[in-house]
Amino acid sequence: MITCFDIGGSFIRHGEMQLDGTVAETARVETPRDNWTDFIHAVGQSSGEAGSPISISLAGAYDERTGIADVANIPCLHGRYVQRELSDALNRPVAIINDANAFALAEAVDGVGNGKPVVFGVILGSGVGGGLVINGDLVNGFGGMAGEWGHGPIVDPTAGGKFSGIEHYACGCGQVGCVDATGSARGMERIHASLHGKTLSSKEITSAWHRNDPSGTETVEVFTTLLSRALSVLVNTLGPDVIPVSGGLSNDTKLLELIDKKTRALVLAHYSAPLVVRGQFAENGGLHGAGIFARRNLGNVHS
Repeated sequence: MITCFDIGGSFIRHGEMQLDGTVAETARVETPRDNWTDFIHAVGQSSGEAGSPISISLAGAYDERTGIADVANIPCLHGRYVQRELSDALNRPVAIINDANAFALAEAVDGVGNGKPVVFGVILGSGVGGGLVINGDLVNGFGGMAGEWGHGPIVDPTAGGKFSGIEHYACGCGQVGCVDATGSARGMERIHASLHGKTLSSKEITSAWHRNDPSGTETVEVFTTLLSRALSVLVNTLGPDVIPVSGGLSNDTKLLELIDKKTRALVLAHYSAPLVVRGQFAENGGLHGAGIFARRNLGNVHS
């Protein structure tokens, strides 16, 4: 039996892969963010029978060439050879996939992208992530970084001026002006603070927008414009058939509809149907994708 994990900065979720390939969450524990020994224990106690393989969807960059994880939200994993060290510590095969890639794979194989040639899965949560699947196969790219559209300064810090008073925010990757810094839930909150000098949560901002509050409306208009501009470049480059979305912001149907409308208005191809849509696995794409990844890859993972 293969146990699948979805490991984020707050929780470790896990579930056993069933015979039909589905994975449902059976339990979750808080992520031991700062202690490697505690982290090993948390994963190990939920890993099933001795020697059985595990497949992990990990919230962070994972370089398959080197095996090194870049996980800013879980300091005890940052810079470690996580796959090798976990496999050695737990004496079992371990497979690791980035969480955005896992979500994209879940949607392309069994979700809204099923049967579609090009699927680009997007995470819009506390950060921005993405994964590219072509003809059912995940595109890892050099260093396993394909799909990381949230990074790279889309807002040029040297261009001069500001977009409606929006600053060039620093990003956790070390650059300035990344999509992640403006297109995430935290980005929306930064934009609102820049425009209106008031700190609100993304939920409070979108709720104000739904009430036609002027400040909330302005923030959402600026946020969706910046985000759709970045998405339009991605669409023109990759030509996706669908862009399924997960993450906290995907729960707002009206917000996704606005992002979709603005994005389709900017791209060269004519999309008659919605392009940016909520994913079928928006809630459990990490676990489901880890299951698909396990079926395809664990035979090649050695303990």
